[in-house]
Amino acid sequence: MIARKDRALARPARGEGGWMNGRNGEGGNGPEDLEDEFEEFDDEDLQAVLRLIAERAGQVIMAHYAEGAAIEVRAKDDASPVTAADEAAEACILQALETLTPEIPVVAEEAMAAGTQPDISGGLFWLVDPLDGTKEFLARNGEFTVNIALIQDGEPVAGVVHAPAMAMTWAGAGTGSATYSEADRPPQGIETRQAPEDGLVVVASRRHGTTKELDRFLADYHVAEQMEAGSSLKFCLIASGKADLYPRFGRTMEWDTAAGHAVLLAAGGSVTRADDGSPLRYAKPGFENPHFIARGRP
Repeated sequence: MIARKDRALARPARGEGGWMNGRNGEGGNGPEDLEDEFEEFDDEDLQAVLRLIAERAGQVIMAHYAEGAAIEVRAKDDASPVTAADEAAEACILQALETLTPEIPVVAEEAMAAGTQPDISGGLFWLVDPLDGTKEFLARNGEFTVNIALIQDGEPVAGVVHAPAMAMTWAGAGTGSATYSEADRPPQGIETRQAPEDGLVVVASRRHGTTKELDRFLADYHVAEQMEAGSSLKFCLIASGKADLYPRFGRTMEWDTAAGHAVLLAAGGSVTRADDGSPLRYAKPGFENPHFIARGRP
């Protein structure tokens, strides 16, 4: 059970929030096994609701994805792209989290870009990237995700990564709780694998892959295969036992990594700083990550 303050994670009765019953409160979309009323989430409930929220946001994204070349792209102050899909998905998630946990602040990528930064001094907050991999979204390769994570005292204690174009979802809320689900199939448990004797599978960013720093780092490892993936899928490949190592020597923000980090922790993996080997933490000034190494089991 994740430790929680007061009743901040009390679940509303079905129907109290429009996000639970469809965009306008019509047509139930919640998992049938969730009770109509409850006092507190357990970890399984938390994963189920996070999957529901992320998948709803994914539906919003896919409605824009269908527009193809008609999608309007703007540049943010940091020169990264943003689309109406990013903003609509974020609005969907924010509405859901406000209904679900009105006492917990939300740090969301597009709101932050617009200058809205909530007070997170209480140590418990949500981190949201509504469309991780906007460049992949625009390239139409399917490798973009919805990322939602719960941070407690600097640690990602729960998270969901949903890839709407692939109909795949990964979630986790504590050690041993990581799951993977596809389309309408029930979630299945996943875990990291032992490092293979015949060499590691290394996954790198599709947009920020091979660098001299990465090559120097990998020189100390027996690498059998190197692959590329977009967005938070890199964490999920390790969590699912399909890859072993993800070194990142490029710029990332906390909302880029927190959800995948939570899933990987739940699957038995780790994410550490590249400079000193300490666990990657959250709520850093400016929300920018140092270089890091994500790993499966040794």
